[in-house]
Amino acid sequence: MLRVLWVLGVVLAAQAAWAGPVREQTVYVPVYSHVYHGDRERPFLLAATVAVRNVDRAISITVVSIDYYDSDGRLLRRLVAEPRVIAPLASLRVVIPESDAAGGSGASCVVRWQAERPAAPPVVEAVMIGTRSSQGISFVTQGRVLEETP
Repeated sequence: MLRVLWVLGVVLAAQAAWAGPVREQTVYVPVYSHVYHGDRERPFLLAATVAVRNVDRAISITVVSIDYYDSDGRLLRRLVAEPRVIAPLASLRVVIPESDAAGGSGASCVVRWQAERPAAPPVVEAVMIGTRSSQGISFVTQGRVLEETP
C-alpha cells in the first residue's frame, strides 16, 4: 500500500511541474477502444471519455479540434469539428461509445487548443471504462504535448 501511495505522489508531483502559460498547443492523447484479456487475447470493449479541463482561473481557451485516429494512424473522424470555447475552470468532454471498436487498442486523439493570450495549459486526459458480467476495468491516460506556442 505504501508503494502505491509513493507512486501516486510521484505522478502527482510530475503533473504539478508546469512550464508556464502558453497561447496554443497540440496534445496527443492515448485512447483505447479495447484492451485484450485471457490467453486468446480476447478484446474487452471500453467506452472512452476525452476531457479537456481549462485550469486557468481567468482566461477562456478555445478547443479548435479533437481528431480521433485508429491504431494505424488513420483519421476516423473529427470529434470536435467547430471551435468550442471553454470558460475558466470549465471542461469539455467527448465520448467514444463502448460499441465503437474502430480505433483499436492503439487509438488516439489529437487535441488542438488556443487562447487569445497566454493561459495555463489545460489538463487533457482520457478515461476508459468497460464492464461485462461481474468484471469491470477503468483507467486514465494523460495527454502529451506535441507542439506549443508560448
